[in-house]
Amino acid sequence: MTDKPNHLGEYLRARRALVSPEQAGVPDLGGRRVPGLRREEVATLAGISADYYLRLERGSDRNPSAQVLESLARVLRLDDESTTHLLSLVAGRPRPTRRGPRSETVPASMVELLATLPHPAFVEGRYFDILAANPLASALSPRLSVGGNQLLDVFLDPAEKALHLDWDGTTECYIASLRRAVGVETDDRRFIELVGELSLASPRFRALWNRHDVRAQRGGPIRFDHPQIGELRLSRERLEISGTDGPHLVLYHARLGSADADKLVLLASSTLTPTDPTTGTGSPEMRRRLCDR
Repeated sequence: MTDKPNHLGEYLRARRALVSPEQAGVPDLGGRRVPGLRREEVATLAGISADYYLRLERGSDRNPSAQVLESLARVLRLDDESTTHLLSLVAGRPRPTRRGPRSETVPASMVELLATLPHPAFVEGRYFDILAANPLASALSPRLSVGGNQLLDVFLDPAEKALHLDWDGTTECYIASLRRAVGVETDDRRFIELVGELSLASPRFRALWNRHDVRAQRGGPIRFDHPQIGELRLSRERLEISGTDGPHLVLYHARLGSADADKLVLLASSTLTPTDPTTGTGSPEMRRRLCDR
């Protein structure tokens, strides 16, 4: 038995716990101490011996064939993205060796670009650190400012949780994306500290992390409940930045001519005037325009 992390076994255990006997077409005769499928049921459905499957979960055999893994992916109801992740966990596959912490630098040209964009925009690192942001992003959420971390904020800050109308979906997306970004490179100090802090402080994070969902972030609508301008529906785009390893440009935009686009204009105007400390809604002119809508 090796002392190396057993990523494959952890993933198999987590995913079989999420498949019910009914979903797998297995008679449920009761007496189950844990949710999901039993090891022997997974083995039978995948066409392998129970003893061999047990060795896979325990990490005593870390070199299953692609055919075996694809059979397991079918039984565990994995989509294409999750199947690709499963295949990547096999031992013996060469992986790049990193020396020292991963550096995340935002090109000066990207910082200049952010200042010109008429949308809330920021640059996020591999672990959702805010590396750069324009004023409109910080107006959308004060947590979207340099030095912040979206994971810590969305799980631990009540104000950030209240901002997201679909908090459950947002948190699921973040964790699945983090799993995909990290892969098997779980020895990074920043990653260890972040996951450790969140695991201790957030039951929601622990539950999602233990699912081992893997999914890339995709563009789509996000609904906010903003304390100044009310409900806001924006599309989120995440774009790679050429010449960098990890950072992405993220921007929110509204459909042209929509009420949401008008609200963004009002929000942008609030970044140019001091916020009224008694109401939190910016200038009197902004409050009047909001009431007139």
